[in-house]
Amino acid sequence: MIDRDVIIAGAGPAGVATAVALAARLGPGRVLCLDKARFPRDKPCGGGLTGHAHAALAALGLKVRVPRVPCETGRIVYRSRRQDVVLERPVDIVRRREFDADLVEQARARGVEIAAGEGMAAFHVDAAAGQVSVQTTRGRGLTARVLVGADGAGSKVRKAVAADDHRRPPLRLFQAEVDMPPGLAGEVAGRMIYDFSLMARGLRGYLWLFPAPGGRLNVGAMHTTDNGIPAPIKKSGAEIEALLREGLAAYGVTLPNGARGWPAWRFRSGARMAAPHLVCVGDAAGIDALTGEGIAVGLEHGPIAADAVARALESGDFRFVDYGPAVARAVVGRELALDARLAAMLYGPRSASLWLSLILFDRRVQKLYAARVSGSEVLADRGGALLGALLRHAVAAPARLARLRAA
Repeated sequence: MIDRDVIIAGAGPAGVATAVALAARLGPGRVLCLDKARFPRDKPCGGGLTGHAHAALAALGLKVRVPRVPCETGRIVYRSRRQDVVLERPVDIVRRREFDADLVEQARARGVEIAAGEGMAAFHVDAAAGQVSVQTTRGRGLTARVLVGADGAGSKVRKAVAADDHRRPPLRLFQAEVDMPPGLAGEVAGRMIYDFSLMARGLRGYLWLFPAPGGRLNVGAMHTTDNGIPAPIKKSGAEIEALLREGLAAYGVTLPNGARGWPAWRFRSGARMAAPHLVCVGDAAGIDALTGEGIAVGLEHGPIAADAVARALESGDFRFVDYGPAVARAVVGRELALDARLAAMLYGPRSASLWLSLILFDRRVQKLYAARVSGSEVLADRGGALLGALLRHAVAAPARLARLRAA
């Protein structure tokens, strides 16, 4: 006996997006979403809702109903160098504790069944019987035709689908919310700061400072150790947090309670995201390797997964051989694949200065990426513009590198 057609492990943005899209196609009573947390719950994140995130929410009929701080400008920093880029559409900074809880409420209002405080403890795929058996943290035994893994970086479903990926080192992110220093309030008002200065100290990523609701400040750092190079740069959590403290000190910011760290798997083109009766979405499928962006990725993944699941239920073919290619063809997949290549260039130890100088000193690249963040451009479809940037950089690189060293 099948309890539900679909069980979704995780009720974050990716899980809710999948559930809402499926409920619209399948009707009530056929989808169950499990989450070990009770909402609202804390979730470390930069909290930026880009143009792509807003578009994905609108397509699902979901709204942003929580406090937010619109940022009309992005600032790129490397030591003494500062470059502001105006965004066509503001990026809204939200607090994930509030945002995720409200998405759950909106999903429930649409008839989605969400069991909060009850996560997935274990599962077993019985291909012969055409079902997945799920054991919950409350001791319930459930069966479904499909199990969707929206259970984050530590996804049990991902471990079954792409076991080899867990041999790769993950991205490391550290985040905290702190009081806004009085002297910094004007500088970050309506502005997101991306500071790459710590790359000179071994951080393969960036430091961020975003204004948060309630006059607070969202700060964090991303470090990537897997850039497609033979010897990835490994740093302990203590080392990354120490670099974060060092970088924040330049802004007069302290971390009285430390920062919360978590691993995340970067999206890799061609990596397995599905297996018979199993599908991964959101962080479980991989986040943006260049920026660490996860909200928009999860919201965009959800409808793609829902379409694949609905077609499987109609056809009876639960192999999901077309799911990975479908993601790769979609805007989100193409953008993630491009960012994986850009991350390997920017964060690689031998090429970091070369590509950082491109980002800092090429205004056309800055404006193009700002349009992508705003949601008006698909960077992966702008091959000509990107090639032009590379050709310009081939000529200008010596002078730009000299300016970078001077900074």
